Amino acid sequence: MTNGVSTQAAHRSPSPSRLRWALTSLGAAAALAACGGGGGDDPAPEPEPPAPVATTLSGTAATGAPFAGATLQVTDASGATVCDTTTAADGSFSCTLAPTAARPLVLRAVKEDQMLYSATAAAGDTRANVTPLTTIIAARLAPNGDPSKLAASPQSITADALQAQSSALLAALQPLLTALGLTIDPIAGALTADGTGQDKLLDSISVSVQPSGTAANIEVTVKTIPTSAGAQPEPLKFSSSDATLPTVSTTTVAALAPVPAPSKVADLFARLNACYALPLTQRVDSATSDTTSATGTASNVKAAVCRGLFQNSDPGTFVSNKVGVGRNANNGGAFASMFRSGATGLQWTAGDVEFFRGNGDMIISYKWVDSAGNQDFDLIAAHADADGTLRLVGNSNTYPVTIRPFSEDRDLVNTPAFSYYTTGYNIQIDNRTSNGSPVFSKVVVTPPFGSALTMLPTAGLSYLVIAPDGVTPTGSPVLRLAAAYRNTALSGNPQEKEPGLVYSTPQYTEDQIRMLDNNGVWTIEFFHADTSVANVVQYYRTVRRAETIGEIRNTRVFPDLLPAGRAGMIEETQANGYIWFGTPDTLLIDTNGGDGWTVPVGALAPTSASAFGRAPFGSTTTGQQGLRFNDTASIASTARKVTILCSAQTVNDMHCDAGGQGRYAVGTTINMIELWARSPKQVEVSKKFGSYKLQ
Repeated sequence: MTNGVSTQAAHRSPSPSRLRWALTSLGAAAALAACGGGGGDDPAPEPEPPAPVATTLSGTAATGAPFAGATLQVTDASGATVCDTTTAADGSFSCTLAPTAARPLVLRAVKEDQMLYSATAAAGDTRANVTPLTTIIAARLAPNGDPSKLAASPQSITADALQAQSSALLAALQPLLTALGLTIDPIAGALTADGTGQDKLLDSISVSVQPSGTAANIEVTVKTIPTSAGAQPEPLKFSSSDATLPTVSTTTVAALAPVPAPSKVADLFARLNACYALPLTQRVDSATSDTTSATGTASNVKAAVCRGLFQNSDPGTFVSNKVGVGRNANNGGAFASMFRSGATGLQWTAGDVEFFRGNGDMIISYKWVDSAGNQDFDLIAAHADADGTLRLVGNSNTYPVTIRPFSEDRDLVNTPAFSYYTTGYNIQIDNRTSNGSPVFSKVVVTPPFGSALTMLPTAGLSYLVIAPDGVTPTGSPVLRLAAAYRNTALSGNPQEKEPGLVYSTPQYTEDQIRMLDNNGVWTIEFFHADTSVANVVQYYRTVRRAETIGEIRNTRVFPDLLPAGRAGMIEETQANGYIWFGTPDTLLIDTNGGDGWTVPVGALAPTSASAFGRAPFGSTTTGQQGLRFNDTASIASTARKVTILCSAQTVNDMHCDAGGQGRYAVGTTINMIELWARSPKQVEVSKKFGSYKLQ
């Protein structure tokens, strides 16, 4: 016999290869009797499968800059969390996965209100990066384009599907990849957040992925040097559900900006931290002690590390909105914080290079946190020296202006059925005065979409407000593009019940909003009350566009009053719709001395609180309502209660008590309180609690 088959049968086999195939497929000796025997022996046992072993999942989370300190969670095909860790300072991470972890895996990295996603179907030890590019891939695989729902649909994550989406995305970016000399694998490829390789691509683009309920709205903007201050960007815009993707233009790639490596940006912020770590008397020579704030000018900045922040190591080169480095008695001045004792220990954390000016200046997002726990996100400008070192630069503007996307949840505590969302832009221009009179007769603001807006000064308000007809001021600086009731079953539109707010006419559709550019450029022209002063024209470029109503519904989480605080507000205001001061007092937002509000997971902690209302009836004109006012207080990000003090805007502002101490005058009314925060990408998030009633 030959291998359990008779010699005669072996000779009849057409070929050895067929014989081997037959034996393999039949299990050979397990199916045939032994040579010359009568059978009856038990078959040989099947070999034991190899025991499952733990595996390693590693990668880098980055947006260009390392996504450091992010909470990273990995979910397996069963829905179980198989890794929960924090990314390192360089964005790297490593997880040891139990043998029971079932592929595919979905990764999520969260920091502040920013979330990045990725996925892998690979078995064994593997690599999976988490970046804006992998977030696009995850969105295009996820139900309704929402990458946060991908873990619940593991069947859509296959090696072929991941490869197909990766290839489509790289094809859309191919002109840029060619210009950078790169060939990359977004998910499994090498990635170090150091400005080389794949990270060089991430540094060169800005990406937003915003789920809207039916699909994700995706924008990829190449960071370029604009041809002029008013030049509009040319981003790629597409939906997660689009079958094909647009391709970045060669014209855009030709204008690619020289984005610095993350290490250069990190160095700038390390020097800022080193400056503010010094005691006040070592920072500026006009300080008499480390505990008493000083005044002074750029020439008083003496610490070498502080002076080295500016071009030519000279703070005198820095001018922003016609204001130089220093601090006056009113706390005015650029980098006035250098002269304040309370700013010692201020921590600066770099975000991303967001965009460039035509002269090569770059705008960088960052976060600051002071020793009291106050924090916020903002933008700063820098320019690279010949050796790549970044130095702080100002601007050529005359007046300060900010224009930011505005996402609002207006919570009407006495008529909750009519609570609603709005989206738009908050146009903040100071209501500047000289000898008690407005400096501006008007300011005309032209957005990168729609028609020009006229903004006018109003007594009692610290900002200019929109006048839709060019003559009659409203009480708001916010241009709302759209609104919708929280209750989707409620017919109509909130604008019908609050016509005093300013909306675009007609309101924008979801598709129209999603097609707006993140980095859109606005034009602002200032007209002076003194007509002998020439008009001033400035430009403002946003970091993000306004969010769609669907994006707000699906992705925005807002702070909320604690139940006892809400009940107290309703009890005090349900009769008249406002808080009325019967005795001079400040406004305390709390609950019986405890916390006044809560910040749910995913919400930005408020950094300011505002009160809106009117001065006492008849205080301005007999028999008429008092003037509108707004008062604001800063909040530490860890705080959950606040006292808002009254602050008069002009000598004719009568809502404050004559006795001072920040108390409101008898008869002053407040009908709305706002908790406000600003995201890392400069989206203003406003939660308002209105006590007025709609019907």
